[in-house]
Amino acid sequence: MKKLSELMGYRSSVRVIDATLRDGGLVNDFYFTDEFVKALYETNIRAGVDYMEFGYKASGEMFDEHKFGKWKFCKEDDIRAIVGDNDTDLKLAVMADVGRCDYRQDIVNRSDSPLDLIRVATYLNTIPAAIHMIEDAKNKGYEVSCNLMAVSNSQESSLRMALDMLGQTPVDVLYIVDSFGALYPEEIERIVDVYMEFADKYNKKVGIHAHNNQQLAFANTIEAVGDGVDWLDATYASMGRGAGNCAMELLLGLLRNPKYNIYPAFKFIDKYMNQLKEEGVVWGYDLQYLMTGLLNQHPGTAIRFTKENRKDYAEFYKEITTQYE
Repeated sequence: MKKLSELMGYRSSVRVIDATLRDGGLVNDFYFTDEFVKALYETNIRAGVDYMEFGYKASGEMFDEHKFGKWKFCKEDDIRAIVGDNDTDLKLAVMADVGRCDYRQDIVNRSDSPLDLIRVATYLNTIPAAIHMIEDAKNKGYEVSCNLMAVSNSQESSLRMALDMLGQTPVDVLYIVDSFGALYPEEIERIVDVYMEFADKYNKKVGIHAHNNQQLAFANTIEAVGDGVDWLDATYASMGRGAGNCAMELLLGLLRNPKYNIYPAFKFIDKYMNQLKEEGVVWGYDLQYLMTGLLNQHPGTAIRFTKENRKDYAEFYKEITTQYE
């Protein structure tokens, strides 16, 4: 057992981030009722969660607002309708994807927004654009994280170069994102070592966002926090794209900080997450997601397999292992 993950104590620097609306929104095109969102907000407050991610700041030019729920776009008035002035300890966040966000106009000054944190999402090949977004958000007064996606496909030399470039920006948190759910705890440990090298050099925090293709999202999060990672993403009932994410109820059960309270999580899942499943919203571990995770592939093919209600798993495996021949 790693010294930093001793289960009898806690590390006060740990922050829990609820990504249910944002990552879960990828499952149902962000069509959540206001009742659901308000209940999720109140649950996070009662559970002691540190940050709630409302969704994306997606471009209205690129995405048709009639084809998505409002949390794809996270307009300030829509957020205020849920949180008012948010006179609570819970901080609010949104994600802004490089190339999919009109950040100069859609991300307003912090003084005019209920938001606290902008999470810039980027691949390694778009780091220069991400740096511009980070600087823009910081200049507007926000806390800023940078989520480096698909690190399981990254060469270490490229990852080091990216982290060194990002370390020289005003970003607050550097995120490990296992986009394909392909990583194992031993690999997480090695990646954390690389991130920590640059986090220590530039005085940054490190976070993790895990996917559950191989049922390792929670295990990888445990590994990361044991290695010194402080910012931990989770979703209620593991709701998220494809196989989903680290389950909030598992994470709150692990952490021993008395500020966290797991009972509100159970109440919310009982009433609202179960209702989503009864309505036919589908997410979570299944063989098609295991296969793309094992092969370190984007889960897009598995998502289509799921939407088509296919059950021919062996045929699907053959398809995704021979598609590049």
